[in-house]
Amino acid sequence: MTLQKIKTIRNLILISASIFAVVALLGFVISSCGIQHIAIVNDLKSYETSLDPEFCDGLVERINLFNDDCEPRVEILDCG
Repeated sequence: MTLQKIKTIRNLILISASIFAVVALLGFVISSCGIQHIAIVNDLKSYETSLDPEFCDGLVERINLFNDDCEPRVEILDCG
């Protein structure tokens, strides 16, 4: 019985560590510059069709944050 409990605890620890590793990896990938750049480019295309000024303001904020942290730099929009 004791050996069975140890195996169960070891399996739970292994599963927990695996889940943590996957979540950490996903967090890194999602916040990577490449993913952010693709999202901004897609949003720029969406803005070109909608020309929504509120959407533009939010997009400019995201572009500024991206340009502070990542390369290549994205040109700032004129929401005028």
